[in-house]
Amino acid sequence: MALSPGWRTLALFPVNPCGVFQKAARSSGLSLFPWGHCPWRGNGSFLDPETKAFLEENTEVTSRGSLTPEIRLRLLTPRCKFWWERADLWPRRDPYWAIYRPGGQALPRYLLDNPDVVRGKSVLDLGGGCGATAIAAKMSGASRILANDTDPVAGMAITLNCELNQLKPFPILTKNTLDLEQGKWDPVVLGDMFYDEDLADSLHRWLKDCFWTHKTQVLIGDPGRPQFRGHSIQHQLHKVVEYSLPEPTRQENNRLTTSAVWDFQP
Repeated sequence: MALSPGWRTLALFPVNPCGVFQKAARSSGLSLFPWGHCPWRGNGSFLDPETKAFLEENTEVTSRGSLTPEIRLRLLTPRCKFWWERADLWPRRDPYWAIYRPGGQALPRYLLDNPDVVRGKSVLDLGGGCGATAIAAKMSGASRILANDTDPVAGMAITLNCELNQLKPFPILTKNTLDLEQGKWDPVVLGDMFYDEDLADSLHRWLKDCFWTHKTQVLIGDPGRPQFRGHSIQHQLHKVVEYSLPEPTRQENNRLTTSAVWDFQP
């Protein structure tokens, strides 16, 4: 069943968590994270009772219709009230994290099938959304994981999704990673992030710095949206694998048929 118009737009062109919200927060004087000077939390500290109850009421636990049936996630589905409501009626920031988009499915599928890519390594999941890629990295034996998303509600959803998969929640960064001093991560993984030209340019610069500073492997998941295909980063990518998308994912993403994982080689 197709998404309602509001959520269809959200799924194809999600809110820019690293740009639009960053500018709005700065102009209003708001902090990008609600915990004083500590930009990340883990071990369930995101789960305040009110928000936990809201997420449990307005999302569905599912593992069907995606590339990763091994991973259970809380998502917006046709059985959820807000699937049919206008996007602007959602009482919090747009829940881009609650739509399991194609690039975000390809990355965890690849990690589950190729655990040596992350086993014993330190993984940064940039723009982690629902946390599926970070969860797949944990399942595949990563020794250290940081999930990054600027929306604190996404952080809560990631924590709930960890618990659904019998995993101890890992640290979650709720600041814009592109504004911070780079840490030593290998690999850095990101999916469905090249949907906005300014963000794509910032990501490209940041990823190049990661590569040249730390020789970091960078893996990008994307179904080949026009913004990604038309960006100059295309000249520095090697396609690692391409997946045929399940029919439900095709229906929810304007009939996109495949999604791929790319290795960034500047």
